Amino acid sequence: MTIEEQKEKQRTVPFPHAGIIVLVGPSNSGKTTLLRRLVDEGTLLQTEIVSSDDYRTMLGDTDFMDWKNRPREEADIIFNDYQLLSSLAFEAMNSVIAVRCRLGKLTVVDATHLQAEYRKQYLELADKYNVPCMAWVLDVPEETLLQRDIQREHPRGRQRVKQQYGQFKRSLRSVKDEGFASTYFLNNSEEVLFERKQNPLWVEIGSGLDIIGDIHGCYEEMIELLERLEYKEDEQGLYKHPEGRQLISVGDVMSRGPESLKTMRFWKKHVDAGIARMIDSNHGWKIARYLAGRKVTLNHGDENIAAELELFALEAGEEEAKRLRDELKQFLLSAPSHLLFGHNGVRRVVVTHAGIRDEYIGKQSKRIQDFCRYGDTDGMDGKGAPVRKEWYVEHESGEIIVWGHDPRPSPTVVKNTVNIDQGAVFGGSLTAYRYPEQKFVSVKAKRDYAGDPDSPLIRWERGRFSPPNLRKFVEGYSVQTDLYGELTVRREFVKAAIDTVSHFTVPLEELVYIPPTMSPPPSVSIDKNYLEHPREAFAYFRAQGVKTMIAEKKHMGSRAILLLFRDEEAALSYVGRPTLGTIYTRTGRAFFDRDTESEVLRRLNADLVRANYFAKNNTDLLLLDAEIVPWNLKARELISSQYAHVAEAALLDREHLLEKLHEAERLGRDVASWIMEMEEKLQNAHLFKEAFQKYCWDVSGLEGIKIAPFHTLAHSGQTFFEHSHLWHMEHNRELAELSPFFMETEYRTVCNEADEEQVIRWWEEMTEDGHEGIVIKPETFITRNGGKLVQPALKVRGRKYLHIIYGIDYLHPDNLVRLKQRKTSKKERHALMECALSRESVERFIRKEPIERVHECVLAALSLESDPVDPRL
Repeated sequence: MTIEEQKEKQRTVPFPHAGIIVLVGPSNSGKTTLLRRLVDEGTLLQTEIVSSDDYRTMLGDTDFMDWKNRPREEADIIFNDYQLLSSLAFEAMNSVIAVRCRLGKLTVVDATHLQAEYRKQYLELADKYNVPCMAWVLDVPEETLLQRDIQREHPRGRQRVKQQYGQFKRSLRSVKDEGFASTYFLNNSEEVLFERKQNPLWVEIGSGLDIIGDIHGCYEEMIELLERLEYKEDEQGLYKHPEGRQLISVGDVMSRGPESLKTMRFWKKHVDAGIARMIDSNHGWKIARYLAGRKVTLNHGDENIAAELELFALEAGEEEAKRLRDELKQFLLSAPSHLLFGHNGVRRVVVTHAGIRDEYIGKQSKRIQDFCRYGDTDGMDGKGAPVRKEWYVEHESGEIIVWGHDPRPSPTVVKNTVNIDQGAVFGGSLTAYRYPEQKFVSVKAKRDYAGDPDSPLIRWERGRFSPPNLRKFVEGYSVQTDLYGELTVRREFVKAAIDTVSHFTVPLEELVYIPPTMSPPPSVSIDKNYLEHPREAFAYFRAQGVKTMIAEKKHMGSRAILLLFRDEEAALSYVGRPTLGTIYTRTGRAFFDRDTESEVLRRLNADLVRANYFAKNNTDLLLLDAEIVPWNLKARELISSQYAHVAEAALLDREHLLEKLHEAERLGRDVASWIMEMEEKLQNAHLFKEAFQKYCWDVSGLEGIKIAPFHTLAHSGQTFFEHSHLWHMEHNRELAELSPFFMETEYRTVCNEADEEQVIRWWEEMTEDGHEGIVIKPETFITRNGGKLVQPALKVRGRKYLHIIYGIDYLHPDNLVRLKQRKTSKKERHALMECALSRESVERFIRKEPIERVHECVLAALSLESDPVDPRL
C-alpha cells in the first residue's frame, strides 16, 4: 500500500490556524504524549501548548502533592494547598491563553477538562476574541488508564483514576452540544493524520491588485473600468490582466442597478477560475438568504434581482433557473468577511465591505462578519438610515484597509483606510484602487440608475455645508490627524476660538486652512552678538538626519491664505456659493475690505485665466499660503500706536539725555562712560525706527501690493504636501510670471557646509540691510527621524529686526544673556500640531468632506493659538 493510499485510509483531524483546542480526557489518557509527538513531527510548536501541570510547576515548583497516607490534619492542609495552587495555575494559564487569542495565535490546552464549566470558560474566551474553539476528546478504556497510572512516577491512585473516568463518561453526553466549532473523538486504535491549516483569509499580493468598489449591477461601467485597467477578454469570456494582476470586489456587486444577475454571474465565473475574489457584503448576504428560501424583505433595489430571476426562468426554464439560484447561493455564502493581502509574510492590504476593527483583522466570527457587512453603526436616524460611526479613525495597525459601502463623491483616504464607493448606481462613479501603485481609476456612471431623491450622494452634498454642531466642540474635543495622531483641544481654548470664528472670521466654508506657527531654532546662538543665527537651524536639521535644506527669504509682510476659483460656478461644489475666492489672514479674518478683495480677486482671476492656468493644471481651484507686502497694509494701527510712538519718544529722550551729558562733560564732569552708553542706546533707537520702517511703504490703490506665495497647497482633488520645497519654489516662480500681483520668493538650496556658509553670508547681508531674515526647511514638506516628526520649518531673524520683537536695547549684554535662556519647546510642539491640523483640514476640504470635518481641524488650530506661548518667539 502506497503512502498516498495509507493517507486516504487515515482519518484527518485539522489544526485551525488560530484559536483554542481544548483537550478533554482523564489523567493517563495520553494528552501530553500526543502533543509531544506532534511537536517532534513539526506539526505543532512547543509554544502553542499550555499545560496545567507546567503552570503548577512554574508557580509552585511541583505539579503533584501527595496527601495520601498522611495523618488527617496534614492531608487536609496539603490538599488545600494543592487546590489553591491549581486555581492560581489555571488563572495564570488562562491569562496567557487570552493574550494569545488577542494575537490570533493557536493554543492547545493540556488539562483534563472533565466538567462542562471548565470547558465553558474557553468557549467564552474564544467568543470574546473572535477565534474558533475546538474540542479533542481522548476516549481511552478504563483498564488502560489504570495500567498507565501504575507506571507513572507519581501515580494518582486507582480511586482517583476511576473517579475521573466516571466524570469523563458523563461529560461525553454533553460535549457535542456545548458550542464547540468542531469536536473530534480520538482513541488508541485509530490512525489519525493531523493536518495544519493556513489562514483562509490570507492571499499573496502577487503581480498586483485591482480592487473595485460597489458595482450594484452597473455592468457596463464595470466592463469599461476593466478595459481602462487594461484587462482583456479571452476566448472563455474571462477578463485577464496581461501582468497577472488579481481582480478584487469589495462586495455589493448586485441590487439597485440594471444588470445584477449578469454582474453576479461575471464574478462567480472569475472567482471559480481563480483570477478574482469577492468579499461578503450586506446586499450579498441578504440575497444569499433569499436564494436559500429564508424570509427576507427585498427592498433598496434587492427586489430587482427577484424580477431578473423570474425573467431568467421564463427564458431558460425552471430547472436551469433552480440550478443558477443554488450556484449563486453557495457563491454568496462562501464569500469571506474580509481578505488579507500580503507579501513576505507581512499583510499589506485588507479588503472588506463596510469596515473592520484592527483587532478583527485576520479572524473570523459572526460578530466580525456582521461588522464587515454593515460597519460600525449607532441605530437609525429619523429617516430610517443607519447612523454610521467613524470606525476608521481608530485604525492604527499600519496596513491599508480598502472598503466601500458608504457612498462618497470621491475616494476618501483617512488613516490608511481607503473608501472606494463613489455611488456608481446613484449617478456617481465606479472606482478601482490599484496596489502597489496606490492609484485610483474611475469611470463616470452613465446615469442615476437608482433614481433615489434622497440618495447617499445627494445627502452627502446637501449636508456638506450644514453648520457644525458646536456642542460637539465647546467642552473640548480631539481630532484624529494622519500626521500627528490624535490631538486633544482643551475647552478653555476652544471657547476663545469659537468666539473668534463666530464674530470675526470669513465664512466657515471658506476657512479651510490655518497656517502653522514657526519656531526659532531650539538652541540660541553661541555667538555673543546674536540671539538667533542660521548655524543653530542647520545644526538642528543635520541632527535630525536631514541632508538637503531650503533657505527662503522671509518677506516683510503679513501672512495670507488665497483660495482662488476658476470661475464663480466652480466654487459651488467647494464652498456652496458662487465666488472667485477669498483672501484671509492667519487668524481667519478677511485680509482686505470687501471692495479691495473683490478687485484683487478679479484681477488675479483674469491673469490666471489669460495664462490658461486652470485648464493646463486640470483644476477648478488654487489654494496658496503666501505673504502679502507691505506690512503696513495690515499693521498700520500697530505701527502708529506702538512702534512709531516708541521710536519717537526714545529718540527725543535719548538725544536730550545725550545733550545734557555732553554739557556736563564740557563743565569738567567725568561722564565719558555714560556718554558711551547713551550713544549706544541712541543708536539702538535709530536701529529700532529703521527696522519697522523697512516694512512700510505707501500704497496707492492696488499699486504696490505684492503677493509672495511660498506653498501651493492644493488643486482640485490633489494636495501638494508630498512635494519638495524645491517644487513649491519653482511653481511659485511660475505664478510670478502669470500675474503682476505675484512675486518670487528668493531661496537657496543647502546640501553641504559650503552652502551653509553661503546662506549665512546671504542672511547677514540681507538682515544688515533691515530685512527680517530667512526660513530654513527640510527638503521634504513632511520629514521624520526614526518615526518622530521633524520641525517643518525654523525661522532665523536678523539682529536689526529683533529690535522690534525684543525691545530697543535687547542687544545689551545683560539683556542678551537673559534672553538666551528662553524656552522654545512649547512653540515647537505647537508648530508640529498646527502643521498636522493644517494639512488635515486641506486634505478634508479637497476631498469635499462635510464642513464640520474641516472645521474641527481649523477650530483646533485656532484654539492652539489661544494657548499662551511667548509671543516673541
